Amino acid sequence: MDHQEIIEQTVQYVQAELKHAEGGHDWWHILRVWNNAKTIAQFHNGDALIIELGALLHDIADSKFHQGNEEIGPQKARAFLQSIGLAESIIHHVDQIIRNISFKGGRVERQFSSIELDIVQDADRLDAIGAIGIARTFNYGGFKNHAIYDPTIPPNMHMTKEEYKKSTAPTINHFYEKLLLLKDRMNTDKGRQMAEERHQYMEGFLQQFYLEWKGEA
Repeated sequence: MDHQEIIEQTVQYVQAELKHAEGGHDWWHILRVWNNAKTIAQFHNGDALIIELGALLHDIADSKFHQGNEEIGPQKARAFLQSIGLAESIIHHVDQIIRNISFKGGRVERQFSSIELDIVQDADRLDAIGAIGIARTFNYGGFKNHAIYDPTIPPNMHMTKEEYKKSTAPTINHFYEKLLLLKDRMNTDKGRQMAEERHQYMEGFLQQFYLEWKGEA
């Protein structure tokens, strides 16, 4: 099976698996991350197949929607990649991308390192910031029935991984606890460049939000 056939089969699998997914973690999220990854990969040398498979499968079973279980995603990806006959070296690399891509409160060190992971992680983080990031953040906040904003509840900048996963804080807090931190945590030069404009857009959104909140705009 050639590169294109592998990717086409993977796309079909992911589309079927995420048919009823929450709007911020659905097929369209995967497609955007895949496109981001291919854009970044043009500027950095990496294995194209592993990059594309990592991007396509990185959220095949996000732990947020599986009672915090972080094994389901890697297990499903591994089973699929085995079913289409890929080499164990490829499967292992994709497995490690899925296991290490998540933010997890920003206080957890990656247990694996590769340029392919760097690229896919940047691609995923780009989809968490900017206009799309704002839309996804409020979509998920609504999905979890979180308050939009509560001035009496400050952001918690020192959460453990478990606290981050279980947080019920207002959605605006998430900008400070994650989104505004991502620009300076990009791995690649191209990723950093792409993140800059999206970061500025979020800063402008928050300024406008607070003005409107106080009735000053």
